Amino acid sequence: MSVHFNDEEGIIAEPLNLTVSLRGTREARDNYQLFRLTGLLDAFSEPTFRKVLGGKIDEGPKHIILDLSQIDFVDSSGLGALVQLAKQAQNAEGTLQIVTNARVTQTVKLVRLEKFLSLQSTVDAAVENIKGA
Repeated sequence: MSVHFNDEEGIIAEPLNLTVSLRGTREARDNYQLFRLTGLLDAFSEPTFRKVLGGKIDEGPKHIILDLSQIDFVDSSGLGALVQLAKQAQNAEGTLQIVTNARVTQTVKLVRLEKFLSLQSTVDAAVENIKGA
């Protein structure tokens, strides 16, 4: 397992052990965790995604930012996992912010979950939302 160091902020990005089609890192900050994901969030990757991220939410910090701006595809299984993670964060008295791209936003809006999943256009916007929480 390699660890990536972000020089500009002094943050260590820990690689997540996900699937061949879904890769990502986790950065633990003062009061939130930032997950940066790439690839496909679909029926194949969903069980591992839910298990790995669910465990990290339990570890804390309680506020979560999912950067899905590099995700190529989300299906109904992936949407279900996002809803479950949002509920898990709420139960831990935290929040879930999702940074999206046009594809992810379109998929979420099709099922009218954009407000519940707290879609954001940038990581900075998501961080500002957490500061207000």
